[in-house]
Amino acid sequence: MMFRKFLLTTALGLFSLPMLGSGAMARENYALLIGASEYQNLAEKWWLKGPKNDVALAYTYLTTEAPVPFASDNVIVLADGLEGVKTDGHATLGEIRAAFAKLEAELQPGDFVYLHFSGHGTQAPAADPDSELDGLDELFLPTDIGNWSDSVGHVENSLVDDEIGTLIDSLRAKGADVWVVFDSCHSGTATRDIAPEDEDVAVRQLDPSVLGIPEAMEDVQSRGVGGDDPRAAPEAPVDATDEKPVATAEGVEPGALVAFFAAQTNEVTPEKRLPKGKPDRKPQGVFTYTLFETLAEYPNATYGQIAQEVLRKYAVGNLAKSTPLFEGDLDQVVFDAEPGGRVAQWPAEVTDTGITIPAGELHGLAQGTVLAVMDSAAAATDKAIGYVQVASLDTFTATAVPVEKEGKTLPAELPKGLYMRKLDEAVDFSLTVALPPEGTAPADALLAALEALKEESGPRLNFVASGAEADLRLAVLPDSARPDAIWVLPATGLAEDLATTPSVSTADKTGDELAVTLADTLNHMAKALNLMKLGAAVGMGEMDVEVQMQTRTPEDRTLRDLPFTPVPTLIPDDEVHVLAKNNNDFPVDVNVLYIGADNSISHWFSGRLQPGDELKKGLFAIGDGALGQERMIVVVTPAKAHSPVEDLSYLAQDALETNRGLGESSLGAAFTEAGFGETTRSAVALSDDTEEAGPAPMILQMELRTKPAN
Repeated sequence: MMFRKFLLTTALGLFSLPMLGSGAMARENYALLIGASEYQNLAEKWWLKGPKNDVALAYTYLTTEAPVPFASDNVIVLADGLEGVKTDGHATLGEIRAAFAKLEAELQPGDFVYLHFSGHGTQAPAADPDSELDGLDELFLPTDIGNWSDSVGHVENSLVDDEIGTLIDSLRAKGADVWVVFDSCHSGTATRDIAPEDEDVAVRQLDPSVLGIPEAMEDVQSRGVGGDDPRAAPEAPVDATDEKPVATAEGVEPGALVAFFAAQTNEVTPEKRLPKGKPDRKPQGVFTYTLFETLAEYPNATYGQIAQEVLRKYAVGNLAKSTPLFEGDLDQVVFDAEPGGRVAQWPAEVTDTGITIPAGELHGLAQGTVLAVMDSAAAATDKAIGYVQVASLDTFTATAVPVEKEGKTLPAELPKGLYMRKLDEAVDFSLTVALPPEGTAPADALLAALEALKEESGPRLNFVASGAEADLRLAVLPDSARPDAIWVLPATGLAEDLATTPSVSTADKTGDELAVTLADTLNHMAKALNLMKLGAAVGMGEMDVEVQMQTRTPEDRTLRDLPFTPVPTLIPDDEVHVLAKNNNDFPVDVNVLYIGADNSISHWFSGRLQPGDELKKGLFAIGDGALGQERMIVVVTPAKAHSPVEDLSYLAQDALETNRGLGESSLGAAFTEAGFGETTRSAVALSDDTEEAGPAPMILQMELRTKPAN
């Protein structure tokens, strides 16, 4: 993956607001938003709460602040129970088909269509097994879904992946570009913590047995994509992106297609109440909310940049263990808009109640956030005429009041054309951990040892009651292979693979032993998360450094580039190499670290690149220990003249700090504050030539999956 090309900058150097090009204005933009929440033929326990809120979120964004105009009359909404948003019908199979037909009739070459599917998904034996690599059809479930019919061999009123592909092709055949987003699951299993009702965590996946899909489902032989090679690209959950010709009228070029999927065919995706910490938060699809949160911050980025940022938010926020999938021409700007930088400031309107800002929770604002008041969009931040503090806000808007900061007080008479600029934020290195509900032997043992656990854990871990918002959730899973254990689950309380989920047994430990062991487990996880948090805060910066990660196998010694999407999969003995080039006119130092699935942190390289230098180096081979979600971290710093190359190996959790005597940069101090200490490594070094290197103001991240060889 070429980091310089794809990763987003988090530096607040680009403040331009979206500008619409003439091409974007000349076309028409359409949307079809489908939210299937209330399933009339299923028991209410299988209903969902989030899809209607996903639709409301998408509708408001599209019609108020998307980088291209979406007239409300051009947005079709099929959902139940919406307030404040006009609806055009229900998310039934017939109405979905009719909506596609209406769009097809109205489209002209050059138009753009956004499609959003939120609801349950499942799988069924494919009507034509040869048409599916895994022998299964993926289904999106409209609200009038029925049961499996043996006579016709399909689920009544289901929307099969093949038909979705055909419906999308009918729009592309009119010459319209299409972006389709699916926030639904298709398969997989999930173990849920006994979560409090007010957390409202649900999985958007309906077990096939609920629909009476026959036992033959279990007999379908999964053939796997690309034969027996787990490294092959995953199959898309919906056959919407096949490279097949689209029949068009004479002289009409078929429209382009980009597809975003919340999960792969063997994964589930959750919905939970968002945004975090908001008293009136609503159930939302985690994927939908994260996507639109990213669009609000980077409305003029490419699809690839948006995809990469969604993956980063998933990792840093510990949002879900599913792996979103992104397909199509990801180099194009979203919505076919004009390219542009990050939007970190907004025009403001002065009212009797305060200063109104067209940005809210979705844009990263919170109550108490301080913004710089600028008299023009291009003014430097240190020329702020004053500051305001957010007093109240909702998803899309905020109200702020003047506040004194750095000796500046906002003048009584304000010029026209004010902008409110978001300032750099401090990185929160604390981790909130929800305790398990009392009433089971493991939970009671933990609660009895709570004071010892707090003492062992240190100040960065905050323990809260089982029903509170948290970054991690401690749970007892009576039906698991370790019913006496305390399991460490993500914020959703969903553990999709217990084999890779941390747990600590209780029956064989005293209270003090339990406290020490669990504190060590949590601190290991916290340090790995803090490294990713710091990487997100520092971001790519503006240095011109190309970094490409590569791999090769024992069978094929040819190096090939690792893509950023789909998330690449590697197996034991696969090698990881780095190719970097310094295009700056000053030297830079490079460090490469690796966060393993077991929350270990390994340091694999440090060195200096002079202007024009290239780095080609083998780093490590994948080990056969802990496998799962992993992350590459590349740290780049401008090197000072005659300075030693500092070494970031102390960030490895199994390394002692070796360069305290050299003094710390501001980023080095941040690493220290993040609390790095000891760990083990889950990969095998190809060489051992550590040099002294140092911390950096540019951090690049890439996500990997590691799996056992078949």
